[in-house]
Amino acid sequence: MQHIDTKSHLRGESLYLDDIPMVRGTLFGVVYPSPVAHGRIRSLQLDDALAMPGVVRILTYKDIPGRNQIGGIVPDEPLMAEHEVHFHGMPIAFVVAETDEQARAAIKKIQVDIEPLPVITDPRQAKALGNLIVPPRTFKIGDSTGAFKNCAYIASGRADSNGQEHLYIETQGAYALPLEGGQVRVYSSTQGPTAVQRHAADVLGISMSQVEVDVKRLGGGFGGKEDQATAWAVFCALAAYLLQKPVKYSLHRMEDMRMTGKRHPYSSDFTIGLDKDLNILAYEVCFYQNAGASADLSPAVMERTLFHCTNSYYIPNVTATAYSCRTNLPPNTAFRGFGGPQGMFVIESAIAQIAEQIGVHPSRIQEKNLIRTGHEFPYGQIAQSQAPACWDKACRHFDAKRMMEEVAQFNRNNVLCKKGISFMPICFGISFTKTLMNQARALVHIYTDGSVNISTGAVEMGQGVSTKLIQVAASVFSLPAEQIRINSTNTYRIANTSPSAASATADLNGKAVELACNALKGRLTDMASRILQKDISSIHFRGGQVYVHDAATELNWKGLVQAAYVNRISLSEHAHYATPDIHFDSSIEKGHPFAYHVYGTAITTVTVDTIRGTYQIDAVKIVHDTASSMNRMIDKGQIEGGLVQGIGWMTMEEIVFDQEGRLRSNALSTYKVPDIYSVPGIIDVEFHETDEDNLAIFRSKAVGEPPLMYGIGTYFALRMALKAFNPSGEIGFDAPMTPEKMLMGLYQKKSS
Repeated sequence: MQHIDTKSHLRGESLYLDDIPMVRGTLFGVVYPSPVAHGRIRSLQLDDALAMPGVVRILTYKDIPGRNQIGGIVPDEPLMAEHEVHFHGMPIAFVVAETDEQARAAIKKIQVDIEPLPVITDPRQAKALGNLIVPPRTFKIGDSTGAFKNCAYIASGRADSNGQEHLYIETQGAYALPLEGGQVRVYSSTQGPTAVQRHAADVLGISMSQVEVDVKRLGGGFGGKEDQATAWAVFCALAAYLLQKPVKYSLHRMEDMRMTGKRHPYSSDFTIGLDKDLNILAYEVCFYQNAGASADLSPAVMERTLFHCTNSYYIPNVTATAYSCRTNLPPNTAFRGFGGPQGMFVIESAIAQIAEQIGVHPSRIQEKNLIRTGHEFPYGQIAQSQAPACWDKACRHFDAKRMMEEVAQFNRNNVLCKKGISFMPICFGISFTKTLMNQARALVHIYTDGSVNISTGAVEMGQGVSTKLIQVAASVFSLPAEQIRINSTNTYRIANTSPSAASATADLNGKAVELACNALKGRLTDMASRILQKDISSIHFRGGQVYVHDAATELNWKGLVQAAYVNRISLSEHAHYATPDIHFDSSIEKGHPFAYHVYGTAITTVTVDTIRGTYQIDAVKIVHDTASSMNRMIDKGQIEGGLVQGIGWMTMEEIVFDQEGRLRSNALSTYKVPDIYSVPGIIDVEFHETDEDNLAIFRSKAVGEPPLMYGIGTYFALRMALKAFNPSGEIGFDAPMTPEKMLMGLYQKKSS
């Protein structure tokens, strides 16, 4: 089935936030952000701004009727600064004017006097000062301290991974309309409609039932609109509620980049130990997460880092500790992979370092230690593994031995260019790690003309979830997809939604749709049995027609639906789905948190220009664990897109803050993302298909986040090419591997 939005996207007919027709009298809001990263507010002068043409009102924390708080996991994030500012760009005031231009002109007239306080941007410094968001957590299995005594090889080191800008095509924004009875409707570009609803109600001091949040689709999210869309929606809701006028705020690109959080940068220390047969016996790792100024989703991101700290490997003795460190940067947040990539980068760095120390290719250690069915993860869950199967299939299908020989031969024959090759296995758990979030609801209506309408909590942001939900209903009812429609995501139709995140959206909402459709199908089958006077077990539907066994009857879908309506049989169903069997006890850090894991292997080859430090990614060849794919074209697109986004994180996307906490990579002239000239010359994706019962919808597997981790392999392929040219250089693990870092590494001398 084709992606349902293909044609409307191509023709520019798909509706986003900025396409919503505005009501007459709509006002426009703009945030006045803190000009410094940390300090005490001595005075705030608004008079000059209030006198500007078109300005209707300027809101501060004093105007909030409810609570000045939008923190989710930890209530430590005020909507607007009260007495202190904690990051450059923190909202201090909200200017509302008759036009967007007038509001933006007015904020330039606001004057604030701030007493400077020390600015911390380094998570290690924050940890040393005791500035932590939450207490540290440790995942442990076996006895790593004792196991190191039995290791033939031990290596220690440090690995650093930078942040990443989401750079969704559609920036953050919202449009709020006041309704009668003190209600507010909010159109928000958010992955978490219920989070917007909850926090708007809290700030306004009203009930959640008075706040309606509606989302048609997003122009990209990647996790950046899971929690961080909330503030902008609440600003609009607050102003609309107080002024009883519609209020809109769409951030400019540089505003969005300056004031919103990124993927979390991490700085980590590791020690790894192997026996003489290259079995990993012990692994210890300490993660320092740069959370930014408030919690946002940092504790949950940190937790998933711990869940994925051993990636696709079985290690019997592990001690992994993580610190969520409070700094004076914008609060960092969810990003595709949600902490998993940061954990995987460190274990891959550890393997690369000890492989260099021993003098073997890292792939020998990787293959030797792949997790197998029956092995235990450090958090207690028992693996049902496809890791060896994906590795073996990749090596066989792409002839990995030949690829490695070609790289070695090229490097023997060339000096000005060097090639590198890496293997990147992945293992990514699917489910929200907070068990209660693994639930979803669906509302399905069948109308008397036979058409079907579906409402769920899933937010379409380009990942194709709406298409897959239509596929579910079409499959259950055996109807053409054209007869089925997907509603916008709306908190009045579907309440208490989990965000569209964690790669679980299609599974959770798809299962809810399946339950609702099956309940309706049961009623209609019973109705058909009565009409045709045939045993209910012989009735089934095919292509809009009712069949008895393999024989078509004169009764079609529309006639059956009308008959059910005449007989007062309900043609609507609201279903609830909760993922079974998952649980986790954080008091002992053990449990079964994931419904299943996604596995895969990528083989990456690169070529480095040793004179300039520039490089090209020749090919990435992937075997990906899709199980029974629901939609091969959508899944392939997600794999390719995730891969390239991961490559960007590992190569060119460099977030730069200065010592004063000011973002320097604040525009597309200073922050680079992959374009058509920087993606791999070849991307070859092979599906690894199975028919195992995995709790996913129609035995498919989630495909949103796992492919991003394949991009990590690019870093290690580049590093291998660098080492082929400069084998004696002491090259650390510091991502991204920009061309500047590559050039310096090519000519770095070994320290004495």
